[in-house]
Amino acid sequence: MILHILSHLAFLSVAVLLASTVPTDLLGPAQEAVLVLGFLGAWRYSWAGINVTRAVIFRFFRYPRRKAQAQARYDAQSVDAHAFFLVTSYMIESSVTVPVYRSIFLAAANATNGATIVSSVVDGSDARLIQQIFDSMPIDMSRVNLIVDRIPGTGKRDALAKSLNLIARQCPTRHDIVLFVDGDSCVPEDIVARTAPFFTNPAIGALTTDEEVEIEQPGLFRDWFELRFDQRQLMMCSMGLSNRVLTLTGRMSVFRADLATNPDFINSVQHDFIDHWRLGRVNFLTGDDKSTWFWLMKNGYQMAYLPDVASSSMETQPKPGFFASATVLMVRWFGNMLRTNGRALELPASQIGYFTWWSILDQRMSMWTTLAGPICMIIAAIFYDPMVIPVYLAWVMFTRYVFCTGICLFRGRSFPIIYPFLLYFGQLFGAAVKTYVLFRLDRQKWTRQVTATGAPVRQSLGQRVGAVGSAYLHLLTLGWLTVAVLFLTGVI
Repeated sequence: MILHILSHLAFLSVAVLLASTVPTDLLGPAQEAVLVLGFLGAWRYSWAGINVTRAVIFRFFRYPRRKAQAQARYDAQSVDAHAFFLVTSYMIESSVTVPVYRSIFLAAANATNGATIVSSVVDGSDARLIQQIFDSMPIDMSRVNLIVDRIPGTGKRDALAKSLNLIARQCPTRHDIVLFVDGDSCVPEDIVARTAPFFTNPAIGALTTDEEVEIEQPGLFRDWFELRFDQRQLMMCSMGLSNRVLTLTGRMSVFRADLATNPDFINSVQHDFIDHWRLGRVNFLTGDDKSTWFWLMKNGYQMAYLPDVASSSMETQPKPGFFASATVLMVRWFGNMLRTNGRALELPASQIGYFTWWSILDQRMSMWTTLAGPICMIIAAIFYDPMVIPVYLAWVMFTRYVFCTGICLFRGRSFPIIYPFLLYFGQLFGAAVKTYVLFRLDRQKWTRQVTATGAPVRQSLGQRVGAVGSAYLHLLTLGWLTVAVLFLTGVI
């Protein structure tokens, strides 16, 4: 505890020392640059303030009332929901599979109206292990039906589609639910009882929950993941106020069964795509959670968030180093986001909600405003005064410390002093990755599977020309961003 306090005091002391090195007359020669940085900061910080305010209103006022109303409607029904668990597993260690499936089997056994589990696997050893876990459960499993579906390893989308078709043959009703669960995520044992009541609202098509992470090895990767989930809780609560979250997390989300087995929904999961003006037809390999989200959004359904229910994902580092691992994951996450939010912006704001529409637009704008800040600082240091650098660093340290304090107060815990650095890394490097992916939407790759698109070992002439075009447009856009900053700061 003492070391924790001392680390925070040292961090704040460094920020104060950096700020104190700035001469009092700095504002004169670098006035335009400071004003640009101030404008960008005011925009981003006001947006953060709006989301924090919305999150507090939702978490402590609006959500408890919605939860009580949903439970009252559910208790008044004559029949409880039958739960369908759709679980996908691919090359997951047995040390992960065992606790994950035990949690799923326990949750299924606790479903008052019974449960059906469809487990989609590729490897025969996984199928045998799952059956052994089911047979060895020390509780009554008589009301649980287990279907182990062994499939070719052609990708998660094919697996989801085949499993949804199996569930459709069970003729689920609008009162039933389908839980999408990744093979590395544990679910709460009362997940059915806590999620099914929300579907008594006919406008709700799906919901997602809070997430926790389990990473055995301490270090930057675990701290980074925990910070991301802390940020996620706050932002999801903000979006939850509108009952329209921006993603239905693939690790664990719940859907109304009649919607999840709709043939058009299943086709969207299996064969989703966009037609890009330059890249042509881009078939989606990853991002099934974005496909389900978009289908519900365009069909007018709301998607709720449950902040007091949490799944637990058992994560492993995909690459040996932190930087390489973060890069791989960001490319996949942001690619999924950018392939979908462009078409989401084409939906009427009146249909999906004005705040939701603006939030989607902000996803595409924030990458450029985030990069504009350090570009402005570098330009000011070169053309005006190098002392802009320490004041910028002090400002970054102070503002990120305040952000981390707010994020973790909302979560109800303290934070290690590495968090402000990881937050800025996630913002700045994340923005750079987003701009990279934006011009290469055809590049897709699963973290576990070797399946990939857009980057074969031997590219055709057309693919090489496309790659050159992507690099050219990327550099051209960054160049125009720099020119705009040069103009705004008065250099040109």
